[in-house]
Amino acid sequence: MQVRAKKAVTVGVPVVVGMMSDRRPAEGAADLLGAVEDVAVPVFDAVGFEGEPGQSAVVTTSGRTVVFVGLGDEVDAEGLRAAAAVGRKAVDKAETVATTLHEMEIAGSLGAVIEGFGLADYRYQSYLSEPDERSSLTLEILDAGKGWKAVASEATAIVDAVSLARDLVNTPPRDKAPTDLAQRAIEAASETSLKAELWDVERLRKEKMGGMLGVGLGSHRPPCLLKLTHSVRKPKAKLAIVGKGITFDSGGLSIKSSNMMETMKSDMAGAAAVIGAMIAISELGLPVHVTGYAALAENLPGGGAQRPGDVLTARNGKTIEVINTDAEGRLVLADALSLAAESEPDLILDLATLTGACKVALGEKIAGLWSNGEATSEKVAAAAEAAGERVWPMPQPADYASLIESDIADMRNSSSSRYGSAMAATLLLEQFVGEVPWAHLDIAGPAFFSKAEHYIPKGGTGFGVRTIVELARSMAE
Repeated sequence: MQVRAKKAVTVGVPVVVGMMSDRRPAEGAADLLGAVEDVAVPVFDAVGFEGEPGQSAVVTTSGRTVVFVGLGDEVDAEGLRAAAAVGRKAVDKAETVATTLHEMEIAGSLGAVIEGFGLADYRYQSYLSEPDERSSLTLEILDAGKGWKAVASEATAIVDAVSLARDLVNTPPRDKAPTDLAQRAIEAASETSLKAELWDVERLRKEKMGGMLGVGLGSHRPPCLLKLTHSVRKPKAKLAIVGKGITFDSGGLSIKSSNMMETMKSDMAGAAAVIGAMIAISELGLPVHVTGYAALAENLPGGGAQRPGDVLTARNGKTIEVINTDAEGRLVLADALSLAAESEPDLILDLATLTGACKVALGEKIAGLWSNGEATSEKVAAAAEAAGERVWPMPQPADYASLIESDIADMRNSSSSRYGSAMAATLLLEQFVGEVPWAHLDIAGPAFFSKAEHYIPKGGTGFGVRTIVELARSMAE
């Protein structure tokens, strides 16, 4: 997406403006409404447009096209993102669109509007025999104001990072073996200042990454660990981010039903978010030392696959009895979290499509947030809210640790009860971060949408990228 500032609407370019409830013009909309009002009112009546969120009305007269989008009674930055997306989709064939939505007196309005347009413009067409040849969007900002270029540069970097994460998730599993995914990330990182390091199977053995090795046993495509590092002089903080990267999850020998496998190409969405966020953090030059770990493996029921009853030894020496081979994400995360904790960062954040239980609890739109400290939880929640991604703090009750007690190992990888299984999973993860402040986002719901909604497409959403970037930014302050 390209962004440019304009003082007036270019002839033939549709312009997106905001309307409050009861058809009240928002900032920047009054003059355009006045110019087309005679035509607009009948159109509003015909489509039932009242200025409510999600509504739009396209008015064309005398060669001018005005797209009115509803903002409701009150609007925040996330509301502007969604409204921008509604406006973009109302004229989705247009290669250039102008807007006044950013004129709303809301903190971060310009960045949110650019993100909304850019994220709504996403299309995944890599496997279409006849892809749409439409160029990417050019967005014209009317009365942009001072400093718009820096805001636009930052917003487009975030849009590009989210789009990369979406692409990685949407790629069919046949074409993203663990090493394939790692190489795509390394290629993207090569255009930035990031340092990339790839640990193959031999290195995983040397580094005692027993969880990752165990999960990867059932596939002829071996596991690997990708490490991306953003280094700066005199960093203001040190952040580690860890992503679950199961490139396809059949469940292993504890095999899933066929309908449950249909979207399992998305089981690496946590790693995709880490990769996208690291690219953005590097491009933005944030003054924080950030290390990203993507724990990549394919969980298949091949002849060498791990079995229920096996015991794995993770990097920090703790042992895990494998009860259910479909509870594999926590096994690869155990190693990656142990590794991340060794560098003693100020905070570790991991993202994983970890449990169906979290999706049952919070639905498709909200991620569960667990942490080993209230301050850490509040910090991550604040970053998510500022970024426009929805998370909900969940309890981490110590007495639930009995759910992962094992008779023969330090812990078992699957809860002994169907109740509280999401808490059991996070209590296992907590065993591998030591005393480091840590938070976990279970993104099983929002990582992959079954249907599109405003700027979020059907399929991979790129959830988590914006939260990670905002968290790094907040730690820099």
